[in-house]
Amino acid sequence: MALRHFLTLMDFSSDELNGLMTRAIELKAMQRRGEIYEPMKNKVLGMIFEKSSTRTRVSFEAGSAQFGGHAIFLSPRDTQLGRGEPIEDSSRVLSSMVDIIMIRTFEHEKIERFAAYSQVPVINALTDMYHPCQLLADMQAYVEQRGSIKGRTVTWIGDGNNMCHSYINAARQFDFKLQIATPLGYEPDAALVAAAGDAVSLGNDPQAAACDSDLIVTDVWASMGQEEEQKAREASFANFQVNESLMKAAKADALFMHCLPAHRGEEVSAGVIDGPQSVVWSEAENRLHAQKALMEFLLKESLIKSG
Repeated sequence: MALRHFLTLMDFSSDELNGLMTRAIELKAMQRRGEIYEPMKNKVLGMIFEKSSTRTRVSFEAGSAQFGGHAIFLSPRDTQLGRGEPIEDSSRVLSSMVDIIMIRTFEHEKIERFAAYSQVPVINALTDMYHPCQLLADMQAYVEQRGSIKGRTVTWIGDGNNMCHSYINAARQFDFKLQIATPLGYEPDAALVAAAGDAVSLGNDPQAAACDSDLIVTDVWASMGQEEEQKAREASFANFQVNESLMKAAKADALFMHCLPAHRGEEVSAGVIDGPQSVVWSEAENRLHAQKALMEFLLKESLIKSG
């Protein structure tokens, strides 16, 4: 049996992903009841950050602690990766010392190479191409609020970025319809869209994309590393703000999500993100519980392989 990694949503089956949702909700309830559950006792999580993050670091580190494990934070200043050591060498060494590794980096190819040489499970905590851990939290939030997302309509408004790419994969895995609206020139990866087939529709009209939607999702207009494009992007995305008018095009009980950090007055109005349809705070908290379910699953799978 091959070692399991979580680099994109496509690395798991639909049944496995839905099982993670159920387990994440159980773990959330257990934590709120104050139950002690330590499947990671004497286990170590290595956390490699080439891109900084508040939610990713706190959720993985807190999750490891709640599971009775220990997490080691490694910034580019703390590893030889930041000094040019081959990824293959770093992977071989680090994976011989820890039990599971999460990486937040730039090029997706980098995490694929790391996983290829790792002796332990590797989790994608964000690359320029995908952000699958956030989708676990988003799907959990939807299930908690509305039940199964299967057969629903989801709308992505804004940049065809790593979050959009992961929503495309989620549409395939969780069986919902995804309506994407981006400015011209900011469309998602064409191969991913093609692979999704009828599950995804692509356009440049946010109002049309939001029509009769069950869930509206957006992200910042300029992601980390794109700051120099901010002014140009503000002009291109001016008509792509998720505001009260756009939410009215969706169903009356539609939810709003954003992976955070958010810029009120840019990609989303304060009235929407702070309003009754927004579930961004539950969505953010769910990073903790969805990732605990993910780590538990991967560590069990690695035990099966080693056994």
